[in-house]
Amino acid sequence: MERSLVLIKPDAMERGLAGAIIGRLQSQGLKLVAIKMLHMDRELAGRHYAVHREKPFFEGLVSYITSAPIVAAVFAGDDAVGAIRKLMGPTDPAKAEAGTIRGDFGVDIEHNSIHGSDSPKTAEQEIRLFFGEGEIFP
Repeated sequence: MERSLVLIKPDAMERGLAGAIIGRLQSQGLKLVAIKMLHMDRELAGRHYAVHREKPFFEGLVSYITSAPIVAAVFAGDDAVGAIRKLMGPTDPAKAEAGTIRGDFGVDIEHNSIHGSDSPKTAEQEIRLFFGEGEIFP
């Protein structure tokens, strides 16, 4: 069974959308196997967004994701990564269809409410940043 990391970002947390987002993922048959609320520090944010370190928007990403608490979760299911990416919609909420998480809840390209892993390999790397194996349930 494939797993994916999901982060419910500060803008969604500030608007009380964590439950709605988790519910949408579960309603599509994805199984919640780990969850925690945390206030990400700059070191963890830097590791999570390391692929973007040399890009001009890196500092903005780090500042935003560390600005307020988030929810980190692991979902499992057949093609979990692809299913979550489809439910999220495009990164830019202005381009996301109604009915997707970003289309319904995203504010702008930076404040787009949710992060989901982009591949199974990335998912496993990202999951290890936030969870120990003892924190993930079958």
